[in-house]
Amino acid sequence: MNPHLYTDPSYGGAIIAAYIGVVIFSIIIGIAAYVLSSWFLMKIFDKAGVQGRWRAWVPVYNFMVFSKLGDLSPWLILIAIGGSIVLGWIPVIGWIIGIASFLLTLLAAWRVGLKLQKEAVWLILYFFLSIVWLGINAFDKSRWNTAIPAAPWAGNGFLSDRTTWAGIPSQVPAGGYPANPATQPGYAAPGAYPPPAGYQPPPAPPAGYQPPAAPAGAPVPPPAAAPVPPVVPPAAPQSPVTPEPPAAPESPAAPEPPAAPEEPKA
Repeated sequence: MNPHLYTDPSYGGAIIAAYIGVVIFSIIIGIAAYVLSSWFLMKIFDKAGVQGRWRAWVPVYNFMVFSKLGDLSPWLILIAIGGSIVLGWIPVIGWIIGIASFLLTLLAAWRVGLKLQKEAVWLILYFFLSIVWLGINAFDKSRWNTAIPAAPWAGNGFLSDRTTWAGIPSQVPAGGYPANPATQPGYAAPGAYPPPAGYQPPPAPPAGYQPPAAPAGAPVPPPAAAPVPPVVPPAAPQSPVTPEPPAAPESPAAPEPPAAPEEPKA
């Protein structure tokens, strides 16, 4: 190897230029990933009924909203991301915090996917290509449906979402649709789709409204037959009466003896 290679000013300039090129390329990729993920999150938030599209474009806060839609406490995401920023330079602790942050978003993605009619197997795609997972859920024809089984951590006060933020709907079904067993125990929760956005239920009929009469000539159903009384079973036959024996004939009366003759008078 040429010993003068490292002392050549052009060689050092090439290394610096390559380093600057890598940094610029990484920044461009990072900005593109941020723009795409925020755009996809905005579409998912629209499906969930979140008010204010700006929420999807605020770093960190957008994934706090995402975790809230996934039935996880948003403060866990904030703590995990903040910890990874502050302690990420420590070799082991930084890695553990980074993995914990990703696992939290993975749990939230599982719950969000269920509400968008995605099976748990879709988590494999989120694990390897989360931005593709976001894009599919953002632009497919799935509708937001909270009538799903409760999260396994619904009773855990540390993991479950107990916060109420204005503009972000509570993750319970709308009126008239099945309730989540975690929020309303004892209420059945069959699958159902919520009405589309802007749907208005038909108005109730005015007071005194009478339904239209049936058209003339319509077949009239025959009146219902009177109920047939139950058949009384016949009485059991009576046993024959035994005839009484004839009475015995009376014995003839004995004849009276003749009267004695009267004596002659003197």
